[in-house]
Amino acid sequence: MKKYFLFFVVPLMMMAACTNAQKEDKIALGFYNLENLFDTIDNPNVRDTEFTPEGSKEWNSQRYETKLKNMAQTISRIGIDKDQRGLAVVGICEVENRGVVEDLVAEESMRGRDYQIIHHDSPDARGIDCALLYQADLFEPTATKVYPLIMEDLLDFESRDQLLVSGLLQGEKVHVLVNHWPSRYGGTEKTIPMRAAAARLAKHISDSLRSINPDAKILIMGDLNDDPHDASVYEILGAKESKEKAGENSFYNPMNLMHKKGDGTLTYRGKWNLFDQIVLSPGLFNGTEGWQLQDAYVYRDKNIIVQEGKYKDHPLRTFGGRKYLAGYSDHLPVYVVLEQ
Repeated sequence: MKKYFLFFVVPLMMMAACTNAQKEDKIALGFYNLENLFDTIDNPNVRDTEFTPEGSKEWNSQRYETKLKNMAQTISRIGIDKDQRGLAVVGICEVENRGVVEDLVAEESMRGRDYQIIHHDSPDARGIDCALLYQADLFEPTATKVYPLIMEDLLDFESRDQLLVSGLLQGEKVHVLVNHWPSRYGGTEKTIPMRAAAARLAKHISDSLRSINPDAKILIMGDLNDDPHDASVYEILGAKESKEKAGENSFYNPMNLMHKKGDGTLTYRGKWNLFDQIVLSPGLFNGTEGWQLQDAYVYRDKNIIVQEGKYKDHPLRTFGGRKYLAGYSDHLPVYVVLEQ
């Protein structure tokens, strides 16, 4: 039997802040895989030993603080430049617990945005979770629901939950579903059924929302561990490369054509993949009133990209194999701009 977890968020102060905030004509929402944002404390319930001072990564307070600073500075730079508002909402993954997310938003570069946190511990064996950050004067969460990913023929299967946050984006109802689908570890072909199951779950969640309101404004964001053209994304989820193909029943995936042109968010054996995606329901691109998609982007700040050598133009990650690089993430962030 599937189990879903539901809790409501009714922050009166945040409601007042959203009500009194100046209305924006454009707003940005993004996603970033933070690549192993672990604290230094060994949790006996998960496989995090390598990210401890005694572990293979020699993970200590200095390295943790550098990682926090790097991640925070990157997130703070993404978004609309005209007013430095940054990302109104940002989904993140590969965070160990709520504590590391609290440390992240406490960083100096993020303090001015007053990011609030929605986080839930997932059953992932390594202890990595998804979370959502939001600026309280731009987004007012009204409900959050957590959906476990269950493989009925694999009783010992454990993966990240899918995190659904519904709320008011400057007064208009939107739904944000944060994902981190099962990885390709163990072989791409062997793990296809796991990502197919994740796609079916995301589709089920969105179908449930659209059964209530056919014009529901839904953003499915995350590290899908598949490219836009792969069956899990294109066929099962139904995220198409054009608004016309998406029609009234599917999703529009603006990252699809970007990938066909050679863009990506991570590299593997010299090839670019675009696993990090934000797909949108028709309510966000069919010309109805309120928020509509303006454009989508892969964020490519020079600070988070290798500038020279063998891996020039690749993401500047925290580790290259066992070598500590003091970098950022093996993924690049993605974001969309909505306008009204």
